[in-house]
Amino acid sequence: MSSAVAQTSTPYGDSTRRLAEFASGLRFDDIPREVVDAAKACVLDALGCCLYGALLPWTRIVRDMVLEQGGAPQAAIIGTRDRTSVSQAVLVNSTAGHAFELDDAHTRGSMHAGSVNIPVALAISDWLGNVSGRDFITAVVAGYEAGLRVGVAADGNIFKRGFHPAAVCGVFAAAAVASRVLGLDGAQTAHAFGTAGSMAGGLMAAQEGAMVKRLHAGRAAQAGVYAALLARRGFTGIENVLEIPFGGFYHAMSERYVPDFVTAGLGEKWETLFVGFKPYATAGAIHASLAALDGIMSENGLGAGDIERIDVRCTTYCYKHVAWRYEPRGVAAAQLNMFYALSAMAIDRAAMIEQFDERRLADPRLLAFMPRIHVEPDPAFDALGHAFRYALRMTIACRDGRSFGRQSLHRPGTPDNPLSASRIEAKFRLLAGRVLPGGAVDEIVTIVSRLERLDDVKQLSALLVPAR
Repeated sequence: MSSAVAQTSTPYGDSTRRLAEFASGLRFDDIPREVVDAAKACVLDALGCCLYGALLPWTRIVRDMVLEQGGAPQAAIIGTRDRTSVSQAVLVNSTAGHAFELDDAHTRGSMHAGSVNIPVALAISDWLGNVSGRDFITAVVAGYEAGLRVGVAADGNIFKRGFHPAAVCGVFAAAAVASRVLGLDGAQTAHAFGTAGSMAGGLMAAQEGAMVKRLHAGRAAQAGVYAALLARRGFTGIENVLEIPFGGFYHAMSERYVPDFVTAGLGEKWETLFVGFKPYATAGAIHASLAALDGIMSENGLGAGDIERIDVRCTTYCYKHVAWRYEPRGVAAAQLNMFYALSAMAIDRAAMIEQFDERRLADPRLLAFMPRIHVEPDPAFDALGHAFRYALRMTIACRDGRSFGRQSLHRPGTPDNPLSASRIEAKFRLLAGRVLPGGAVDEIVTIVSRLERLDDVKQLSALLVPAR
């Protein structure tokens, strides 16, 4: 489709334009094999998160609202037999993807891109039809590269200002995916970025228990879809939205940013390769401590009753993000609180679905264990920089006088400490198996493994709908 809008040069740099041209011009044959494989792992992981997330009460509330409002039956609501408009479908499906703190994460970009990118690509493909697996993967990679680079350039400062990076950067990921599936050119994609950036939002205070944190992904996805659909019709956005000083994205959202990170190495260095996957249903900032506690207890045959005290020395980022005083205000509060999560790991030896059941949030055993946990920020870990913000050291003192310690520079699930392909598949099977029969789960695993050979992604979408 030819562009209905002009692309002009600006005096503030050209990050927005160059990123848009990359996203719109990317072709499957440009993507290295290892990036294709990484993208397929992201698809499988995100589908599991969306399927399980569809069961949860906050997602059901959003779905019920959408169905009450009505909409053209363009795309499926994952995990149900309902259909609605593309923009409403992604609102529900991306909320589902972020509904249980299990969606993928990119450390430097502070992004959960999968819960945004995959639902957007699926919904538009479902609507348009005849979108091949190759084009689907290309759009997904374009979204990861765009959204993650916007996040990386902020250098951690979006969070420090109290915004949720996955929400405010997610609009660019969604706009890139939607623009690429719709076939927009570079100028149109830049205007989609400019409109999406104007709709960015998400406050980090939601971490203390509000359902709205789950909606952050849904609204980011919806904003990106709206932006691309409007740009397709000639609607203009802020064409230099990232770099313009007054009211531009970075100057509004971040105390400082590194503009070169947005476009450096485009097409040569692939941020998609640095996406990690979550083994625990908590904020990523808690994962290193969970793995440390699990490892110490397993290796030394410890039970919760053996532990006198747990000391965690971590970055200021982790301390502010997850080491606040716990109160049972909802599932999100438990999932984003280190005291709750470590207590669950010590007592249950797990931190997954059952540990964050509504009925466990005020469990007297968990509440009684929490005073044994002590967390302090450590300037030595802060000095390592934003890429090491999950670094920590844990020391466990036992009641019999023994003491054990462990240091971790990278949380489990990151490329520096990766999950195996079999563990990613097992996670998908666990989550998807709560919604779909075993045969459908098997078929999804098979189809995603050969996704680039699909003639029409609707074959995949059809499997995400449960039988009557």
